[in-house]
Amino acid sequence: MPRSNRERTDATRTALLDAARTLFVEKGYAETATPDIVAAAEVTRGALYHHFADKKALFWAVIEREAKDVAADIDARSADASSAREALLQGASAYFDAMAVPGRTKLLLKEAPAQHAIDSGEGEDPAEEGLKIGLSHLLSGSENLKLLDPLTSLISSAFEKAAIAINCGANRTDYEAAIAALLDGLTVQPRR
Repeated sequence: MPRSNRERTDATRTALLDAARTLFVEKGYAETATPDIVAAAEVTRGALYHHFADKKALFWAVIEREAKDVAADIDARSADASSAREALLQGASAYFDAMAVPGRTKLLLKEAPAQHAIDSGEGEDPAEEGLKIGLSHLLSGSENLKLLDPLTSLISSAFEKAAIAINCGANRTDYEAAIAALLDGLTVQPRR
């Protein structure tokens, strides 16, 4: 049975995203040329520009897809948690699992921030938004709730540093324990 136009369009877009992802992981964004991408995807240059304005737009589409996959894994793992703390800990474990996908740490934590520094940095980080929601629940009733935005930024950075360390061979169990200690420390009320 012949494929519909929509199926062909989706297949071409997926082929471009998959080929670009592979090349961005292998060579990095700067060293990847669009002719390499179209050759790897086995499509025409016109097909690339039909789906994406340029290499930068394709790169951010790859990053967005990776980030959404990470966020979906975190949401799925933490959805049935019995408390905000448990949701954050299950989310941390899911994040580390998701970041263990080959090439993902390089794409999301090295290539994307480097490219973000060069251009306007398109796209939002769904995983950080989920972290902010979880922290707002954890900190509910705590004086630290007024620090939600900077705490989200700092803890997100801690997760990223941990993912890089784990990717380089550090003990994941130690990092998960450290994340738990960090979260527990946020809910301690200051002495008066």
